[in-house]
Amino acid sequence: MLVADDLQKTYVSGETRVTALAGVSFAIEAGDFVALMGPSGCGKSTLLHLCGAMDRASAGTIVLNGRDLATLEDDGLTRVRREQVGFVFQSFNLLPTLTIADNIALPCLLAGMKGAEADARAGALAERVGISHRLSHFPQQVSGGELQRAAIARALVHQPALLVADEPTGNLDSDNGGCVLALLGELNKEKGVTVLLATHSPDVSAAASRVLRMRDGKFEDRQT
Repeated sequence: MLVADDLQKTYVSGETRVTALAGVSFAIEAGDFVALMGPSGCGKSTLLHLCGAMDRASAGTIVLNGRDLATLEDDGLTRVRREQVGFVFQSFNLLPTLTIADNIALPCLLAGMKGAEADARAGALAERVGISHRLSHFPQQVSGGELQRAAIARALVHQPALLVADEPTGNLDSDNGGCVLALLGELNKEKGVTVLLATHSPDVSAAASRVLRMRDGKFEDRQT
């Protein structure tokens, strides 16, 4: 479903060049649950951004569901993000002026879905992730664990092929973090959504079926 070949990413500021990725190649099958594990600054988030069509590589190729992302214009990348990818971030990134229900439904509305269908999808996913009682609340009125559950529902409401999760338990206590990881695993199995997760924690990476270890912008030799 996703194939990366010799991905490289270099950031340039004046005369300073910083290599975030130094030639990364891997493949992910549909339905996989893959964790990218490594210390801060090793390139995990950069790789997630490239896989999720949020950024462009400096060199190399990345193909998502048969589409070479390097060949797409900005509008094409926007469509890929809107239709093919769901995002879950450490900081939740819910809009504070929208209710939980409206936050979850937003990707469907942006894709042109009618309001009633978007609301029905949002309600069904809220029920599945255990926050249906919070749909009329605003983000500042619910707990961190509930915010992340809402973020997961929002990431899945448009039925993406790939779910990208960047340190999804980083702002949660251990109990809520464990619940979120268990939920991601269940949804991976139930809905067949492919999960690509970045973490620095061995405990978090243990939830994945496959772990790719990163250091200094590359994969380490030993993989599982």
